[in-house]
Amino acid sequence: MNEKRIKLAATEDVQEFVKAAGNCDFDIDATYQRAIVDAKSLLGVMSLGLSRELTIKYYGENPEFENVVKKYAVM
Repeated sequence: MNEKRIKLAATEDVQEFVKAAGNCDFDIDATYQRAIVDAKSLLGVMSLGLSRELTIKYYGENPEFENVVKKYAVM
């Protein structure tokens, strides 16, 4: 399992992230505080809110998805 923290500041960022997540054949969860949603769901990720630090947990490897996660990573 991999765990990263990201911040999606705009609707376009969410769309890019969800599209990349949708291309993965493994589960990806996005969490904010106690809320956990499927990161492949546009409405789910949007419901967590923009400009918040989200924790992403994923259970596989995909180079394209990793590049998108790095783009929005919070150090």
